[in-house]
Amino acid sequence: MKVGIVVVYESSKQKIIEIAKGLADGIAQNGHTAEIIDAVLESEKKLTFYNYVILGTEASTTFGGKIPKGVQSYLSQCGSVSGKRSFAFILKKGFRTGKTLSTLMKAMEFEGMFIKYSEIIKRREDGKEIGKRLRIE
Repeated sequence: MKVGIVVVYESSKQKIIEIAKGLADGIAQNGHTAEIIDAVLESEKKLTFYNYVILGTEASTTFGGKIPKGVQSYLSQCGSVSGKRSFAFILKKGFRTGKTLSTLMKAMEFEGMFIKYSEIIKRREDGKEIGKRLRIE
């Protein structure tokens, strides 16, 4: 069964964009296709019709623990995401990336998303490997 999958990222950093593309590549190797959305440039895109949502960003401060305000804003206006299976990822950069990932997960859970998996990712290749391993059914 084909599942509607979307990889959403909120960052202007090329590394996040590359990781999102790597995740989509890995998912494609499992026979699925994933659409990639830039949450800043495509803020009007709704996530209502996707079955699986992958959301990634980076810490908004050097010492971590906080996510960009645009992430929460996007989640609050992206349509009905309550009950959606999801995956949260953070760019490995700076200090306290685990705390930043936890903050992202809490924002997603606040909107009713069911987080199946989460990860701190450093490179596109890592994203591709993770995309291959994701159980999306």
